[in-house]
Amino acid sequence: MNTTSLPLRIVVAGGGTAGWMTAAALARTLGPVAQVTLVESEQIGTIGVGESTIPPLVAYNCILGINEADFMRATQATFKLGINFENWRVPGESYFHSFGGTGKDHWSAGFQHFWLHAQTHGYDAPYGDYCLELKAAEASRFAHLPDDRMNYAYQLDSGLYARFLRRMAEADGTQRIEGRIAKVELDGDNGDIAALLLDGDRQIEGDLFIDCTGFRALLIEGALHVGYDDWTHWLPCDGAVAIQTSSVRPPVPYTRAIAHEAGWQWRIPLQHRQGNGIVYCSSFMDPDAALEKLLASVEGDRLVQPNPIRFRTGARRRQWHRNCVAVGLSGGFMEPLESTSIHLIQRAVLRILRMLPAGTVSPLDIAEFNDQQMTDMEQIRDFLILHYKATDRRDTPFWRHCAAMAVPDSLTHRMELFRQTGRVFRKNEELFAENSWVQVMMGQGITPQSHHPIAGKLRSDELNHLMTSLKHQVSRTVANLPDHAAYIARYCSAQEPVAA
Repeated sequence: MNTTSLPLRIVVAGGGTAGWMTAAALARTLGPVAQVTLVESEQIGTIGVGESTIPPLVAYNCILGINEADFMRATQATFKLGINFENWRVPGESYFHSFGGTGKDHWSAGFQHFWLHAQTHGYDAPYGDYCLELKAAEASRFAHLPDDRMNYAYQLDSGLYARFLRRMAEADGTQRIEGRIAKVELDGDNGDIAALLLDGDRQIEGDLFIDCTGFRALLIEGALHVGYDDWTHWLPCDGAVAIQTSSVRPPVPYTRAIAHEAGWQWRIPLQHRQGNGIVYCSSFMDPDAALEKLLASVEGDRLVQPNPIRFRTGARRRQWHRNCVAVGLSGGFMEPLESTSIHLIQRAVLRILRMLPAGTVSPLDIAEFNDQQMTDMEQIRDFLILHYKATDRRDTPFWRHCAAMAVPDSLTHRMELFRQTGRVFRKNEELFAENSWVQVMMGQGITPQSHHPIAGKLRSDELNHLMTSLKHQVSRTVANLPDHAAYIARYCSAQEPVAA
């Protein structure tokens, strides 16, 4: 580690979404304080299927000063208001996990308590009728509203996003070096990474190394051997196939997650094409059957060859070790069910910036970073497990396995607390807020047995006014929103498809 002078030499190993999100943020934020070098090889492909995102990316782009319309044109992006889950509780039924709030919370209790109370008084409107984002998604409408009243994310081409960020990072001084990493050289005195040795006997020295080499994890695991916690006993899917097809209809402002007999499929509409994929558990479905099922269900012309992916859901035991930080798939993998992959990159990059060493790396910074990253991943892990565990499906061996599997105590507590009391508590600024847990738990079939007594404080006329006014407010707002595709055409239309 450079202990004498700036600039700090930061080496990003690997490109793709993780590498260029990292380089762009470091270069733009640090300026002359750091010298950012990114090493990547065009001969090494990237996973490139992270097409669906969640709302924190809006803030991330704002932090970097990115013009939203320019970014959306460059990445063929559409807006995303949530995810429609089909066939998860039982075949033939669906529910929507929206990004917004539902109804109006009281400081002592969430809106679900008032909705549950209203159900006992003859109000039969679904919980989702009180959510603006959900009803706008169903109507395929969208607009930017005053006071940021519409919570949204993006559906985008991650390869084009990486290319967009690369242009920005290089303009801000990032040096890109083309080459394959042949060896990671360690410092014989302290065990830190001293340099990356590239093909052609080139050597890239640095003070801080960011491992963005994907599943290979060449630095954090290949050189530093930090170990990996495998979570496939809770999240058993271990394979996926992705394919891009031409669009056959206007894009909707949501992603579809369609459960099947041994996993699920995704459909993600962009401006000029659709992303499709299947996720499956190889213990219950072989890869050929998964590919056949995917190809039989896609719409439009196939634009690329199917891209098979094998993975193990889990996390590195340490995301930061010595002078190396893992970002993206090198640090672990959460299956794409709730579109958290790009978010975990973002969280890691922002934490690196907050804990950037001035000289020698502090063991306390490392410990704090690892604790925060692992907390994030465990909370996301539990939320994903919920989709598989809380189900009434018993129609296939896979779903019977999921229903019977033991789950982490942390998730058991959340599920039982909600089942008995209707309560959910957000902990440690976790990603998924109370309404996300409520929507998914009720959507998966967990019905609270009671609700907070404060809801009973309302007189009949007050309850009627609350429920009626909230529902009408959502309906009126949605009715005045423009069509999603028409809004994109005016705001950020990408006139011609751009090859990734």
